[in-house]
Amino acid sequence: MTTTATPVPPAAAAAPRHTGRLAGLLNAAAPRSKALMIVGGVLTIVGAYLPWVTFVLNEGPYPEKATLNFFVDPFGVTGFRLDLVVLGLAAVVVALLRIPARHRIVRGLGWGATVVALINGLWITVEGGGLGAITASEGTVAFGAIVALVGGLVTVLGARAGGLEPKPVWTWRLPWWVEWILLVVLFVIVLLVVAAVLTSGGQGGVVNPYAGVVFLSLLAALGGAIAALNASGLLTWVSAVSERHRTFSVIVLLIVALLLPLTSAGTEYWMTVASNIGVYAATAIGLNIVVGLAGLLDLGYVAFLGIGAFVAANLSGAAASQIGIHLPFLLVMVISAVVAGLFGAIVGSPTLRVRGDYLAIVTLAFGEIFVRSAQNNIGGLTGGANAIPNIPAVAVGDFQFSDSITIGSVRLPSGVLYYVLIVLLVAAVMLVFAHLKNSRLGRAWIAIREDEDAARAMGIRTGPIKILAFLIGAMLAGLAGAFFAHKTAVVAYDSFRFLESVTLLAAVILGGMGTIPGAVLGASILFVLPEKLREFSEYRLLLFGLALVLIMRFRPQGIVPDRHRKAELTDPDVEDVAKEGPGPLPTRVEP
Repeated sequence: MTTTATPVPPAAAAAPRHTGRLAGLLNAAAPRSKALMIVGGVLTIVGAYLPWVTFVLNEGPYPEKATLNFFVDPFGVTGFRLDLVVLGLAAVVVALLRIPARHRIVRGLGWGATVVALINGLWITVEGGGLGAITASEGTVAFGAIVALVGGLVTVLGARAGGLEPKPVWTWRLPWWVEWILLVVLFVIVLLVVAAVLTSGGQGGVVNPYAGVVFLSLLAALGGAIAALNASGLLTWVSAVSERHRTFSVIVLLIVALLLPLTSAGTEYWMTVASNIGVYAATAIGLNIVVGLAGLLDLGYVAFLGIGAFVAANLSGAAASQIGIHLPFLLVMVISAVVAGLFGAIVGSPTLRVRGDYLAIVTLAFGEIFVRSAQNNIGGLTGGANAIPNIPAVAVGDFQFSDSITIGSVRLPSGVLYYVLIVLLVAAVMLVFAHLKNSRLGRAWIAIREDEDAARAMGIRTGPIKILAFLIGAMLAGLAGAFFAHKTAVVAYDSFRFLESVTLLAAVILGGMGTIPGAVLGASILFVLPEKLREFSEYRLLLFGLALVLIMRFRPQGIVPDRHRKAELTDPDVEDVAKEGPGPLPTRVEP
């Protein structure tokens, strides 16, 4: 491999004289920057090997044997301490190597180490009643949190001092079979990381009172690693490789998702969590059609999920059902989708005359009408305050999906078949969304989103096409609602309140409007974060809201942005280069 910089345009030769002075200052700062990065990485490693707590907290010894009383194996680091060692060591190695964008890479690693140290240090300080818990108390000394925090900050400052180079663009093209193997390995790693994130800290509660902080520490470490990989340009290259082998990537991702029960997350509890995530993901993809593609603000979308759930409950043969009909599950899903789609068309009909904030009010009113109607049991179809309980599980013959299964010597937990079913359902919804987005109808939705008047002037029948957006989005939500009813075995009106619509809308915007992975990732984050942060009691919603604010501040286009929306917003890398002053263009690395 040879690394060559893209030639500087002729205009750069006529740059002002102060450009040369700036370049000279940056070159002079290079040795100091390298030294700071190395020192910061070393301090991070040293902090990981020091005790972090001077005494046993009221909730018990701090995890990973970080409490001084239990500091019997200082070199056997695990958990967040191991994460700090890896981040610090990686920062030192990258600082010593002359690789493209090394300052950007080290900055990401430094921020990861800083946040890990800050989270654990603040938790210990608050729970321990002051700084004595992380420094010195009654003759005992523990400065691990302080040293690691200083190390992370020094690493970041050192990276900033050297100037942030543009992110390189890798242009490797390997043989197709090598790229296939690489994609399989990477997707398996992603599966293991997802399982580790889900199970980090366990289920919390009395068994592990530190589950929340353990979860946040792992997220911070992963965030630093991902930031470093993104700065190196490797994530962009992997994305390009995956795009070149799109069909293969989709098939492997589907297989990998089905293998989640074989990982550490293969328990009844985590299968239930994963199934609920799937319901929200499928519903968010449907909402993405309305909001992400057509640009129609819907504040009552969860009502379509509720309609699908109540239709399925009434056709399931439940004792509380007023209809008293028991139809096959697949037929119930189709009927639920059709009924929800009809209501979607009814709600979408006002879009012929209203738009913007007025449309949002119409959809908000529909959501509230649905909740009040379900609460008052209008028509006797919702059960009112008593809900509709004891909905039969999905069954094939005498075998129910809620039962556990055994494959050879492997016994899978109960609920694993529901997980398999929701994965296949989400895959089907993704397929529908992808085909719609790339069709003439999808392009018409995008045109309406960008400028409805211009779209109408170009001959697009905006009214019927907007109604179609509501109809199709509602049908996808109805499918998810039918699954939700049979999985939870009970359907109540309070599961479909306004807050759920806001959560789904936030999932679409947070993940990235108009993208499939964005809706799935956004729904996953918004469902997992509140569950994993329950140990923070009264601070849980505050931390949850702060996380959303930070994500939208640094990724306003969404975590996985649509290329059109990404082009509308300023590239963060361009902003960084502008702040640092003139510099070389992005480095291209070619074989």
